[in-house]
Amino acid sequence: MNAPATVADALTIARPVLLTAHGLDDAALEQTFARLTAHRLDYADLYFQYAVYEGWSLEEGIVKSGSFSIDQGVGVRAVCGEKTAFAYSDDISAAALRSAADTTRAIAGAGGEGRVCAARPCAVPALYTAENPLHQMDATDKVRLLHRLEQFARAEDARVLEVMAGLSLSWNVVLIARHDGYMAADVRPLVRVSLTVILTEGGRREQGHAGGGGRFALHRLDDELLRQLAREAVHQARTNLAAAPAPAGEMTVVLGPGWPGILLHEAIGHGLEGDFNRRGTSAFSGRIGERVAAEGVTVVDDGTLPERRGSLSMDDEGTPTQCTMLIENGILVGYLQDALNARLMGTASTGNGRRESFAHLPYPRMTNTYMLGGSHAPEEIIGSVQKGLYAANFGGGQVDITSGKFVFSASEAYLIENGKITHPVKGATLIGNGPDVLTRVRMIGNDMALDPGIGTCGKQGQSVPVGVGQPTLRIDGLTVGGTD
Repeated sequence: MNAPATVADALTIARPVLLTAHGLDDAALEQTFARLTAHRLDYADLYFQYAVYEGWSLEEGIVKSGSFSIDQGVGVRAVCGEKTAFAYSDDISAAALRSAADTTRAIAGAGGEGRVCAARPCAVPALYTAENPLHQMDATDKVRLLHRLEQFARAEDARVLEVMAGLSLSWNVVLIARHDGYMAADVRPLVRVSLTVILTEGGRREQGHAGGGGRFALHRLDDELLRQLAREAVHQARTNLAAAPAPAGEMTVVLGPGWPGILLHEAIGHGLEGDFNRRGTSAFSGRIGERVAAEGVTVVDDGTLPERRGSLSMDDEGTPTQCTMLIENGILVGYLQDALNARLMGTASTGNGRRESFAHLPYPRMTNTYMLGGSHAPEEIIGSVQKGLYAANFGGGQVDITSGKFVFSASEAYLIENGKITHPVKGATLIGNGPDVLTRVRMIGNDMALDPGIGTCGKQGQSVPVGVGQPTLRIDGLTVGGTD
């Protein structure tokens, strides 16, 4: 199956899978909307989904688990003012649609204005192949791929004690129909490989992690990429074996490019989502046009990057994704919007209405969120620091979206002494406030990089794939919690 030229062409794949196979056609959808709009509503949509998932994990040289699942269903949503009614069914049928429509229209009433969205059919370029990655290798070859990854990791260092490797694949077909007659579909592949290694020396054990993926064909996971992942994971574990306890206190911190952008995503990105700002619960609420970051800081959310993990040809409301400017040269210029919050805030959707599945409501969510590069070479930034910390990679973290306060652990970090990266340190945590951190950025590197395709974002109990990125950044006066 070749990649469709446009999202509109994806309907040729989605219709047989999600409508025809269940005895539905356009007339059945029109009847459903007729039941919904018999009462006054502002908006209504149907979200059909067919998804297949497969996973493999290898440990101690053998496949410890394999999984396969199929999930399908339809979600029915009706919106009146600020009220939303939602029902879903894993039975795709005319009867299920009628039942869901009768349930959701209960929120409608004479108080509504009967206003509908002005929407038109769209045809945007597809950002990824429509091929199903589950069918691109047989089970034996998928297991061999994990065995090769293990072999590459063990070849990197004789101290490798354990190797854990995983492969996850999915193929999603979604079809969205709206009450104004608009219909669109998307076919979404997703591939991810992960690797964890444990090195041991003198009774000490340390872990290293690496991974990658995106919306592309399975054959992209070739030996060159697998070797790269093995080098990265072993390097991280090897570094931590030699690491000393991290210092604590307020200091200059340099963040590496790429995955450290997860701090930007968590501590700042969520605060720029429309629902938090409409309710006034974000640290950025009501601040459009104000300076919220140091000069030179520009942050965008871009769902249009080809084959990226966080990209979508259209969001889960049928709106084409776009590159949305959030912060421009330190000035807050926009929020991320879905259809509901955009309407209530008097603006347009930015194509960021996302949901985990047909059983969930859409919310404003990030896609690929990153800071644009600046003018400084990474070596120049490191050379400008007399004493500080270089955080090359991040592990987990916690964020309070209302206040912006965060705590992040560095999975790979080093001391900076007299303008040079010196000894590795372990146990460093970065503590601060997202909006405040933006004002403390002093130098921005010219090496902007995106993460390798491993991000997953949680919100309102839902998880969706995302991307992050940033250049090397110098941040002054950041609190570091250490073990020294």
